[in-house]
Amino acid sequence: MIVAHSIHHDLSGVFMRHTTVVLRVLAFGLTLGAASAASAQTATQDATGGNDVARPQEPGWGLGLGAGFSRSPYRGYGTKTSALPILLYNGAYFRVAGPAVDFKLGSVGQFDFTLRAKYADDGYKSGDAPILNGMDERKDGFHLGGTATWRAPFAKFSLEWLKAAGNSNGQTVKLGAERGFTTGKVRLTPHLGVTWMNNEYVNYYYGVKSSEVTAARAAYNGKSTVNLDAGVRADYSLTTSQSVFLDLGVTHYGSGITDSPLVDRSTSPSLRLGYVYKF
Repeated sequence: MIVAHSIHHDLSGVFMRHTTVVLRVLAFGLTLGAASAASAQTATQDATGGNDVARPQEPGWGLGLGAGFSRSPYRGYGTKTSALPILLYNGAYFRVAGPAVDFKLGSVGQFDFTLRAKYADDGYKSGDAPILNGMDERKDGFHLGGTATWRAPFAKFSLEWLKAAGNSNGQTVKLGAERGFTTGKVRLTPHLGVTWMNNEYVNYYYGVKSSEVTAARAAYNGKSTVNLDAGVRADYSLTTSQSVFLDLGVTHYGSGITDSPLVDRSTSPSLRLGYVYKF
């Protein structure tokens, strides 16, 4: 019985490790997919005078390849670099956009409502950076919640509330805005976001427990904070079915994060680019 229990425990550990790797791959690929979503909507936007928000995207699939680069806020972590496939889907009841799967609840006038399941790859392992040596692993996680989107004539505004399904027990609320402009085959979409994170979320990923304290790493209890992000996405249509995209962005972290001894920067730039074929 002891041997059987040990084997079961080992197999469970192997399964969880491989599952985590797969989920991280999917999350990044879908995040790149979010950056390319404007390409999939170009025909609709052009038909409505270049307005991102005049009407929803037609159902369809999109596949492609992308790469992403971003600076981690953790001290000494450096730049994260990945190259992965992209998957997009928009149907009558479900939508895959970025690391999120939405169930469409319906629309009222210019307002759309969804239930959302979202995967966040915010976790780390001891050894990912010198400052994280000896830290307990912080796991990636799923978040559940909902969204409301206002497709105003002049811009698209979104409100997202999410609660972690486990691990951090954190909550986030994000208010976003974007507006697209088309010039020939090029479409530019500036976007802004304000994200509130509660203290449980910040403490899980940026806190330092008493058992993790070292001479170079003081104890820290995370507190709620507000992050700001801004960027611009550029989409270029090669054909009616093919497009390439480039998304430049920057995130400014609130004091709840920057006060952590694990963090050595208040802003982090990011770059995503790729190719998408829509069916």
